[in-house]
Amino acid sequence: MFSKFTSILQHAVEALAPSLPLQEDFVYHWKGITHYYIETSDDKAPVTDTNIPSHLEQMLDILTQEEAERESGETGPCMEYLLHHKILETLYTLGKADCPPGMKQQVLTFYTKLLAHIRQPLLPHINVHRPVQKLIRLCGDVLAAPTENEEIQFLCIVCAKLKQDPYLVNFFLENKSKRPETKGAPAAEGVKESVLAPDTGQSQADPPGEPPAAAAASTSSPAANNNNTNNYNLVSSLLNLTKSPDGRIVVKACEGLMLLVSLPEPAAARCLTENTELCEHLTDRLVSFYKALPPSMDPMDIETVESVNWGLDVYNLKEDAAVFAGKRALISFLSWLDYCDQLIKEAQKSAAAVMAKAVRERFFVSVMEPQLMQTSEVGILTSTALLNRIIRQVTSEALLQEIVYFLLGEDEEAESPAAAAAHNPLRHRLIEHCDHLSDEISIMTLRLFEQLIQKPNQHILHSLVLRSLEERNYLENKPQEEREPLENGQPHDAVDLEEDPLFGDDLSPDSRLSGSDWLASSPQQSPDHTKCDGKTEVHKIVNSFLCLVPDEAKSSYHVEGTGYDTYLRDAHRQFRDFCGICQRWDWRGSPKPLEKCNLEMPFFEGHFLKVLFDRMGRILDQPYDVNLQVTAVLSKLSLLPHPHLHEYLLDPYINLAPGCRSFVDHSTLLEGVIVLEEFCKELAAIAFVKYHAAASPSL
Repeated sequence: MFSKFTSILQHAVEALAPSLPLQEDFVYHWKGITHYYIETSDDKAPVTDTNIPSHLEQMLDILTQEEAERESGETGPCMEYLLHHKILETLYTLGKADCPPGMKQQVLTFYTKLLAHIRQPLLPHINVHRPVQKLIRLCGDVLAAPTENEEIQFLCIVCAKLKQDPYLVNFFLENKSKRPETKGAPAAEGVKESVLAPDTGQSQADPPGEPPAAAAASTSSPAANNNNTNNYNLVSSLLNLTKSPDGRIVVKACEGLMLLVSLPEPAAARCLTENTELCEHLTDRLVSFYKALPPSMDPMDIETVESVNWGLDVYNLKEDAAVFAGKRALISFLSWLDYCDQLIKEAQKSAAAVMAKAVRERFFVSVMEPQLMQTSEVGILTSTALLNRIIRQVTSEALLQEIVYFLLGEDEEAESPAAAAAHNPLRHRLIEHCDHLSDEISIMTLRLFEQLIQKPNQHILHSLVLRSLEERNYLENKPQEEREPLENGQPHDAVDLEEDPLFGDDLSPDSRLSGSDWLASSPQQSPDHTKCDGKTEVHKIVNSFLCLVPDEAKSSYHVEGTGYDTYLRDAHRQFRDFCGICQRWDWRGSPKPLEKCNLEMPFFEGHFLKVLFDRMGRILDQPYDVNLQVTAVLSKLSLLPHPHLHEYLLDPYINLAPGCRSFVDHSTLLEGVIVLEEFCKELAAIAFVKYHAAASPSL
């Protein structure tokens, strides 16, 4: 009661007293704090019962006012006093001892507001970054501490300052062997000793004859070399706070880590991945969330659960449980996956690569691979659906690359039938699952590959398809003298599919589109494109697809919105999207010249295309949903703007090598009426769009 009365009386006196010069006022408030420790014997009373919070607040106000009254970048006498007399060092000591009780909270708040409100750079000063570094070590050392909120605010303002000036992070890479450890005196005695230390006005760290601020600012980073023995305490403290039971603290700690991983300093990036537990923490938590999922989940629930952004995870346990069992666990897993993905996306390049590899080894290889390789159909279905959702969600280039290498391996050379299973058992198993006895597993695995094909990663397409087509040995190999002269890109005696007796002569006018019709609806061609470099004329290709299904068997005349024009619009949009993805891969060109191709090498379409063509060959014996998914994957492959893929899949007039398969084996496919009809309209639309894309550079 007496201390409260004293505080009220002091405020009244201050209000009536004439205003002092800022420096005198600043020193007065600092002396008010130090005198408390000299004069008070009862250190059990909480700090809120003393004048210390008021004095600290006044000191901050004075420093802010002083800076506002001076020119930008100029250090005033009050700030000089704070730096010169090591006030932050003293406050750190008081906060560490938490004397009086609650002092740590007050010190954290003072540091936070000082760094936030003062515009001039303070962290380069040794008498700032040294005590700041020490205070960082006090944060997160006790789980669910009463000062957690102040700790996270302090750490986040330090992170924000480092983001503004990344080089400063080198001051916070602390050499393990040189950390000073203060031992011996009890807390209370240490505090009094610190406060009663003689005030010489000369910092021991400041060289004589040099202004203290300049000397401090010129101090070089202790972490410029030998980063393998450095502690990154800022990261360690934030990692500790991510374990807080308070979700708000966890989100703020994650935000702080996001700022730190993005710093471009190489020494900090190495220290981050080599000397902290960040990688372990990310992956251990991801594994923990994954293992909390139910062993069996409906793939539709996994696919349709709302998109999850980390940090915005608002939920209701009762509502989630009512939707489907495991929804809460699934959202938690996807939320942490999103955080890992965004963290790697924002990280400095070398740090991102290390973190992505850690996720691959500690989560995908250790946890997901056994799930995908199991024999239980329920387990295969659930794990494949989860993998599909993971691939759909991942956006960081480094993490996607590691997932692709995990699934498909890193081989670049052409596949051989014998070595497919031996080189990468997981890749082989997943492709085989596209033709599984369980239709559900087949459909889900096909969806997985459809998702993969649409990701912006060149190795996916090279591994699955392109490496098998690189030498163009799917073409018939005849000596030059035995080859027939070409007319419109084909031998003169080649069978014109439009004249095939299966098509009949009574096709409706809507079934065919003449060359002039195509040209009228396309951009004006330049003289260079009057002939398509020996390629088959596009209207012939389009009509060959459209005419595969006889008119009397077509369903699109009876169902609105299923005509060819609908597919043409969709193909145009999707092709533009694929061109945007593949633009940097330099695919849009002519095929590899035949004289440079190894046509003698036996052609193998690759494991993936083999399974898809096997499925297409059984189109009459498979469920409708399976057929739709098979054709969906093949349509996506056909959209890719690669000349070899286009030639192999979309030109029915080329002469294939013996034993080679492609789409237009109409005698086998004809009776798969509706699926084939829709698929052919897709292929016709894709062929048309790609042809005119090649003719129009502006597309």
